[in-house]
Amino acid sequence: MAEFPDERQLVVEVRSQLEQWTNSARREAYTELFEGDDPLLTAEELQSLDALDSAMERAGGDGIWGTDQYGIHTAGTGSSDASLGVVCVYHPQITDDSVLRGREGLDDETEERLNAALWTYSERVAELVGRELDAYVERKGR
Repeated sequence: MAEFPDERQLVVEVRSQLEQWTNSARREAYTELFEGDDPLLTAEELQSLDALDSAMERAGGDGIWGTDQYGIHTAGTGSSDASLGVVCVYHPQITDDSVLRGREGLDDETEERLNAALWTYSERVAELVGRELDAYVERKGR
């Protein structure tokens, strides 16, 4: 149990890096998944998602992009080789409430494709942040 404070300190250190790692991972995931040779969404679907995001922000909401949230978890074993990881704790999602008045809305199939893409994006961001976490822990020699 004497090593537990070291683990706690490591989690504190990692959490201080989380925002920077997340922002970088968001850019990388967006480029990889939406701008590559085989994007998850068509240009029209991505434009719809971006328009919905902008409209939600103008209406005083959070929008879609950048609302994903990530956290650090630990196995809590108390050993010096305890496993730290990253998990997406909030996946952005389009719901009936997301579709603003004055818009015709999205058909069910398009909404599902957009939500599946947002899920994949959030999970990819978590994976990329996890790589940064692993590299950080390795550099610390823990």
